[in-house]
Amino acid sequence: MCGRFALKAPPAELVTRFGLHECVDLTPRYNIPPGTEIAAIRQSPEGQRVLHQLKWGLVPNWAKDPGIGNKLNNARGESVAEKPSFRDAFKRRRCLIPADGFYEWQARGKLKQPHFISLKSGLPMAMAGLWEAWKSPNGDILRTCCIITTGPNEIMQPIHDRMPVIIAAEDWAKWLAGPVQDIEALIRPYTADAMQAWPVERRVSKTAEDDANMILPMLAENVQMSRPDQPQE
Repeated sequence: MCGRFALKAPPAELVTRFGLHECVDLTPRYNIPPGTEIAAIRQSPEGQRVLHQLKWGLVPNWAKDPGIGNKLNNARGESVAEKPSFRDAFKRRRCLIPADGFYEWQARGKLKQPHFISLKSGLPMAMAGLWEAWKSPNGDILRTCCIITTGPNEIMQPIHDRMPVIIAAEDWAKWLAGPVQDIEALIRPYTADAMQAWPVERRVSKTAEDDANMILPMLAENVQMSRPDQPQE
């Protein structure tokens, strides 16, 4: 799954990297949890890429209770086209979630060691996402999103059995606006040779912790086991 990630790249870098026509102001975040506002890139009706903040935790437009979003942080790629919670957004409302990297916890018995996973290039990655607009009874609009996951590549396999779907730069336009039959093949593990992973401090398991040291690699002799304060898939 993807239960935590980091985005430290400044807006100017994101504009260049993703070819954005519009980008909201962002501050660096190193420990982003579900339930918070996160950066999401969508295609506007005019065909331009825009980055706004959406709440992480998808609320389908037919939902009666927005609390359902607490259970829909991730969508499994194997079933995203069929499940009622995701299938309409998968057809019509796809987005890219930029990240400098994501965290995953490696299970060792009952304990877990957090790892940070990123691109070797150091560039922000584009995680595959879906978005929705939910209208409350009083007319307020809540815009939400989720991240699509898939099976692990060779880098992730020793750490966890799931990882976010990462969309290659040459496929961004297709993911945002292509027909469903052209994008299903994009739901696959990203090339392992282009990725890197290392253990990080156990305090990343606390959602209140958020600073640049979160993503630094730990020395092997200092690796400790941790229990995330939020259930992992």
